[in-house]
This record gives sequence, C-alpha cells and structure tokens, in this order.
Amino acid sequence: MRRFTGLRALFVNATLKRSPEVSNTGGLIDLSAGIMRRYGVEVDTIRAVDHDIATGVWPDMTEHGWAADAWPDLFPRVLAADILVLCGPIWLGDNSSVMKRVVERLYGCSSLLNDAGQYAYYGRAGGCLITGNEDGVKHCAMNVLYSLQHLGYTIPPQADAGWIGEAGPGPSYLDPESGGPANDFTNRNTTFMTFNLLHTAAMLRAAGGVPAYGNRRTEWDAGCRPGFENPEHR
Repeated sequence: MRRFTGLRALFVNATLKRSPEVSNTGGLIDLSAGIMRRYGVEVDTIRAVDHDIATGVWPDMTEHGWAADAWPDLFPRVLAADILVLCGPIWLGDNSSVMKRVVERLYGCSSLLNDAGQYAYYGRAGGCLITGNEDGVKHCAMNVLYSLQHLGYTIPPQADAGWIGEAGPGPSYLDPESGGPANDFTNRNTTFMTFNLLHTAAMLRAAGGVPAYGNRRTEWDAGCRPGFENPEHR
C-alpha cells in the first residue's frame, strides 16, 4: 500500500451548526479524512462556525474596526496544510454564508508570498465536499474550486464530491433513512477526490512546489517581465 506520510491535510467544515450539533457535512468529511489517515496523512479539521471569524478581506479584521477575529489564529493551520478541502452544505442552491466568509478570509491573505516570491498558496492542492437535500452540488463546487485556483491552489482532476437526497425537505446525509453513507456514487467520487488530492500534493512536494519562473510577484514588482521583450536589448 502506498503511503503518503509527511503530507498534511486541512478540512474546513462550513456548516451552519455549532458543535456539538451533528453536521452532515462532517459525516462526509469523516469518509475522506479516514482514507487520508489510513495512508499516513496528518489530518486537521476546523468547524468554522465555532470560531469568531470576522467578516472582511484583510488578514486581521481587528485592525479594521472589529472587536475580535479568530482568523489570525486559524490561518497558520491553513499554511501548514499541503491539502485544503473546503466543505459545506447547500442553502438556496448555493454555498453557505460560512463558506463565503472562509473564502473571503483566504482571499484576504492571498497577497502574502512564499520564500520563492510566489503567492503563498502555491504548491498546495485544493478540493471540496458538498452536502444537502436540494440541488446545487456542482454549482457550489464550481464556485469553491474556481476560488481556490484563483488564490493559487492546484486543483486535481475530479477534485469535488457530494451527496444530495431527494429535492425538497427530506433526510440529510447522516439520517438513518437517507442511504447517504452507503451511496456508491458518493463513495466512489469521494474516494477518487481523496486520492487525486493525495497524488497531486505528493507530486507538488516532490517537485518543490510550482516552478518559480514567470509567476513570481517579487520579480514583477522589481520590473522583470518574463515573456515580454526587453526593450533595453533591442
């Protein structure tokens, strides 16, 4: 069995339910996280709603009028992870307000740079898990995966999975009558997503991240324009 020892993964649960209330999204996280742990990955989870994460797009919102902000304490856990999986429920066909806030706070730190002068999220793999009892898995996944790649994450093939029950009020993923944990389609897609994240993160680590040529903010700010003709040499 191939091992992925040394990799670290972070699952952010964007449920609207505070602990210890049962989170159906948390149930699907357990499936993916369990696979990762069996293959030697160190897994961390955050239930975002349990933390006082301020609204905004700056690294620390206490510097912009907020009395408290948990994000500065949570963000080092994001940077420590080779894999970030954003997970959440569907409400009104879209991602939860908590998911939106997490993405906004990730965006607020996207100007930070790594040691190579690239944006800080380079060299990491990103994916998402979505749950609900109404349509919207693909719509929610498109929004999350676009956001992650825009911030600098590498998105593997089939980097999303989800579960929905019948349209309208009905059982949720972990309810006894839902059939969610036994659903072969969801289990297959979650497994494929998990291993694709592991393979991509391992390749990025082995390669030392994304090659630092033509994508370094420090070079651009210094006046270097890779891919453009240098008028000084004409």
